[in-house]
Amino acid sequence: ELGMRPSKSAEDLTDGSYDDVLNAAQLQKLLYLLESTEDPVIIERALITLGNNAAFSVNQAIIRELGGIPIVGNKINHSNQSIKEKALNALNNLSVNVENQIKIKVDSSFLSLYDSHVAKEILLRVLTLFQNINNCLKIEGHLAVQPTFTEGSLFFLLHGEECAQKIKALVDHHDAEVKEKVLTIIPKI
Repeated sequence: ELGMRPSKSAEDLTDGSYDDVLNAAQLQKLLYLLESTEDPVIIERALITLGNNAAFSVNQAIIRELGGIPIVGNKINHSNQSIKEKALNALNNLSVNVENQIKIKVDSSFLSLYDSHVAKEILLRVLTLFQNINNCLKIEGHLAVQPTFTEGSLFFLLHGEECAQKIKALVDHHDAEVKEKVLTIIPKI
């Protein structure tokens, strides 16, 4: 295919020198690698590559169809902060697609990412995820439809009272960048 290079292995796709947009077969290898390895360096590199490729709308749909959203979502619970950050970045890119938002499910532990003690990089990414989901519901600044949130969906979780309280509490966060982001979100909740 035009602009695509064949790869020898899934790990080749994460070496940082792979600048082309990945095709479906390569994305499938990357997702398999992400699901099958415990090596934090490989997981982080795979999430970076996946996140970069999820910036393209065609890949957002392919990743969803390959079952990649829960694979990426599971990495949010990883103990390594850098892996959490990269997983959130990939989910942020995937969440720009409305169909993907329906597939993104995290349990109530996801709300713990909105706690003030969470690393700044993580907070900024979960706040961006909230913004992305809110923005997709609106057309020209107005609510496009009155959405129905199924229990267990990310919509349901992010538009619940507990999440609103956690976001509002971040107004007093010690970091100026986090505060600024929260102040742009509060009018929307």
